[in-house]
Amino acid sequence: MQYRVQAIVIRSMDYGEGNKIMTLFSREQGKMSVVARGAKKVKSRLGSASQLFTFGDYSFFKSGQLGTLNHAEIIEPFHKIREDLHKAAHASYLAELTDRMMGDQEGQPFLFDQLKASLQAIQEDKEPEIVDHLYVMKMIAYAGYTPELDDCVGCREAREPAALSAVLGGILCERCLARDPQAIRISPGIHKLLRLFVQMDVRRLGQIDVKPATKEALKRLVRTYFDTHVGLKLKSRDFLEQMEKYGI
Repeated sequence: MQYRVQAIVIRSMDYGEGNKIMTLFSREQGKMSVVARGAKKVKSRLGSASQLFTFGDYSFFKSGQLGTLNHAEIIEPFHKIREDLHKAAHASYLAELTDRMMGDQEGQPFLFDQLKASLQAIQEDKEPEIVDHLYVMKMIAYAGYTPELDDCVGCREAREPAALSAVLGGILCERCLARDPQAIRISPGIHKLLRLFVQMDVRRLGQIDVKPATKEALKRLVRTYFDTHVGLKLKSRDFLEQMEKYGI
């Protein structure tokens, strides 16, 4: 069957002497894998279009698990991301997260739009950690684990939040803190930002000025919640954590 899709390259790996296998994520068809024959050759017309993060127009034939790329035209190469270690590290995290969580040929127009907007935001020098959190929360919601951020998950009342319990799946008020000794304390400002991450469309993201201490607290909360409910081990996140550890 012949396909023509606008897609983002979320994975690209060498295959044989001159080929590449690409994983494309498209708006209507979801995730699909194709072989770009000869893409590693210097003069290949498919070489640039097979690079990670590229957004393009792809035509390919697919009869089994793996398609064969016939034609590709680049719409947005996201050069600034690939040329910057920090941008590339954060974009790789979002790409791997998408690859690992999405099923094959599972169309998700909203998530496609969110990934494309996230890459655009990183390219435009918006705070990459904030972009990460927004997109990760969208993927947590896709997996069915959206945190309860309005009512206390202990007493089910609309009380002032005191902490976030990853295990119980939402906020706890002061009175219910004993229900989860591992719950992470949150301030009203952090609570407001968490609600923003759940509700906000990445396409509407402007510049957000977040203090370093707040960024650290948000990172701990989002990663703890993700690890508790989704639990995927991601190489790209390990790399980000190494960069953070050594101040790269």
